Amino acid sequence: MASNPIQREKMKILNLYAGIGGNRKLWGDVEVVAVENNPYIAKIYQDYFPKDEVVVGDAHEYLLNHYDDGFDFIWSSPPCTSHSRARMWGWKNDKRVKKLYPDMHLYEEIIFLQNYYQQQFNGKWVVENVIGYYPPLIVPQKIGRHYFWSNFVIRDLKHEKSNINRGSIKEWEEKTGFSLQGKDVGGHRKDAILRNCVEPELGLHIFQEAIGVSSREQSVAQTLQLDL
Repeated sequence: MASNPIQREKMKILNLYAGIGGNRKLWGDVEVVAVENNPYIAKIYQDYFPKDEVVVGDAHEYLLNHYDDGFDFIWSSPPCTSHSRARMWGWKNDKRVKKLYPDMHLYEEIIFLQNYYQQQFNGKWVVENVIGYYPPLIVPQKIGRHYFWSNFVIRDLKHEKSNINRGSIKEWEEKTGFSLQGKDVGGHRKDAILRNCVEPELGLHIFQEAIGVSSREQSVAQTLQLDL
């Protein structure tokens, strides 16, 4: 069984759909396995976090096959494109915008973590996504422009909300603390890469809430998610 994160000398964390590591930036001295399917993005992540183990592969499958590898904390940020209000707004204003089914990998992972990881281990987990254009199928917690599903209560974070549609690459580099100068991004838009980052301060807040949660709060979170 995985040890309690509070008691472990160095936490072991699984960071799925890691991107360049916005959520991970302020976590400090922890043991991290990061999974990212884009090799160019994975290389940038590795440059910033050379001590982390970086796996280039399918995060959804990795969770299924490795959730029981002794992780104290699992963070997952499945792609948000098919859920976002921006895509629906775009389609309503321009019928050339491609219609997409909502990608149910999001809810597959939430249910999987609730019923496999959570029932077997003492660790914490969180799944992050944008606020969707439809009512969420499983009740989340909401902070800023994000939904969070977890087995712990996340107190609201009072911080300046970013307008994701505004700002230059330089401004987003300053905001996130990541520079893509001289980085090979494989033809991807640098502004999109930076805007896809979870803001480091928010990533730290979620991490601190996870390791400081009480058993009473965990019970409340489970009731909110499983009984509705």
